[in-house]
Amino acid sequence: MRVLVIEDDQETASFLRRALKESGHVAEYAGDGQTGLDLARANAFDVLIVDRMLPKCDGLSVIQKLRAEEIRTPALILSALGEVDDRVKGLRAGGDDYLTKPYAFSELLARIEALARRTSPEEGSTRLVVGDLVLDRLSHKVTRAGEAIMLQPREFRLLEYLMKHAGQVVTRTMLLENVWDYHFDPQTNVIDVHISRLRGKIDEDGEPPLIQTVRGAGYCLRVPAPG
Repeated sequence: MRVLVIEDDQETASFLRRALKESGHVAEYAGDGQTGLDLARANAFDVLIVDRMLPKCDGLSVIQKLRAEEIRTPALILSALGEVDDRVKGLRAGGDDYLTKPYAFSELLARIEALARRTSPEEGSTRLVVGDLVLDRLSHKVTRAGEAIMLQPREFRLLEYLMKHAGQVVTRTMLLENVWDYHFDPQTNVIDVHISRLRGKIDEDGEPPLIQTVRGAGYCLRVPAPG
């Protein structure tokens, strides 16, 4: 898993990053709420670990802002506040789980792995839906506004990856690792070629464009805001 730890206590954050790496996961770190919010917006993570009390932007506000932008990366809230009302507030803010301090790392690990399994398309629904675009992973069929779209196998994998991370920026490196399996040099234009072909098929004239280029960063598939 790729995990973002949003925690202002450096000792705690260092421990979590080390323990997560030892468990076979990739862990990134943000020391305040605003930095964590920016990272969660710009990158695709499997799980967020969010401390409730953070400088610049508290943990609940971070999650609320992400949910308002339709970024649904599962979030585990860490907090010393353990009353029922505190847990309810965390879950109502958009958190997927709530763990009270102090905690055992083994429990934290089990919880974030459960969140990743529960929300992963591989373990859940076989259909991915973004706006009027629908991808069925079992039948390998894609439709937009009910109209069938014929894709080549690599185009299908590329679209599937973009839809799995809808609303988030995916970099060229991420696409090479997950769609092309390192088979191409990072400087190749293969991604640009396939993105162009994919746009030509799903973003036809008269349809609002779903695939957006984020200059200097990568690509993002999202439903354009009205107006």
